Amino acid sequence: MSNYREAKYWECLEKFEKSESDENKLQCVLCPHECVISDGRTGICKVRKNIEGKLYSLNYGEVTSMALDPIEKKPLFHFYPGSSIISVGTWGCNFRCAFCQNWEISQQRPYYVKRIEPYELVEIALEYKHEGNIGIAYTYSEPIVWYEFVLETAKLAREAGLKNVLVTNGYINHEPLAELGKFIDAMNIDLKAFNNEFYRKVCGGDFEHVLNTIKYCVYNNIHVEVTTLVIPGENDDIQELEEEFKALANISKDIPLHLSRYHPAYKYTKPATSVGKLIDIYNSAKKYLNYVYLGNVWDEKYESTYCPKCGNVVIIRKGYNIEIVNLDEEGRCKVCSNQILRNL
Repeated sequence: MSNYREAKYWECLEKFEKSESDENKLQCVLCPHECVISDGRTGICKVRKNIEGKLYSLNYGEVTSMALDPIEKKPLFHFYPGSSIISVGTWGCNFRCAFCQNWEISQQRPYYVKRIEPYELVEIALEYKHEGNIGIAYTYSEPIVWYEFVLETAKLAREAGLKNVLVTNGYINHEPLAELGKFIDAMNIDLKAFNNEFYRKVCGGDFEHVLNTIKYCVYNNIHVEVTTLVIPGENDDIQELEEEFKALANISKDIPLHLSRYHPAYKYTKPATSVGKLIDIYNSAKKYLNYVYLGNVWDEKYESTYCPKCGNVVIIRKGYNIEIVNLDEEGRCKVCSNQILRNL
């Protein structure tokens, strides 16, 4: 147990009628699942374990993946475009998405992990500043279930002048979000559908909690971009998606939305999403939101940024080649002075 770290956000459940087998039962309150966990068991995420009546993080400091990525790969298109960011992930997830592309680390502990301390990760990030690195992205698997490590690292990174980014499913309770959010500069949040039947059957969870996370972050000045992976016959109903677009627009019409093309992965074998269908959905989203992009399509037209006021292109994207063409140093359109970016 020497590598484990006592977790935050859990409660003893003395109100339960106790038998000899579960007298140390507790409840994790990190995410909306609020798992009730008996001694020796883990919650849904498989990385938070009840050991003799205390909750421990099993993945504290355990790194499964690390790379220097373009910020656009997160994807974040309106946050320091053209920069790089150290991207790091662990194992475990509080969802069970049957189409997960990273299921080898989200649904199980891989054979090899590297242990690292928060200060060591910050030192690595600082070493790459000369290569355009702006900070640390907690990604690949779900960073919410890596909460203790992410929180401690994010505090140190902020002190060192680095940016902190979460790539997340957004399934977190309010109090832990508020504590962590003080140190987070940007998030890409997966809104997997606007349909709880899909969420519960395919992922586990519901979309209202994710929408609340989006609202909280936007209203508390954390830069937010949203990704929806469009899966044929599952979450691609145009009327349902229009409800999603309206809900996001009610929060802010300036939320960048990434509509990503699904490809077969993990337990899903159905064919990839039609590009034509994606373009139709893109055109629908543009009626409600100022910035809409297509992911996994690799088409300059649908990846570039246009000024919603005058229509001129301001950032041209060809894959990860970024050209800023019509933005001034303050992130305003050079043609009409409309504010496009605040993190340039």
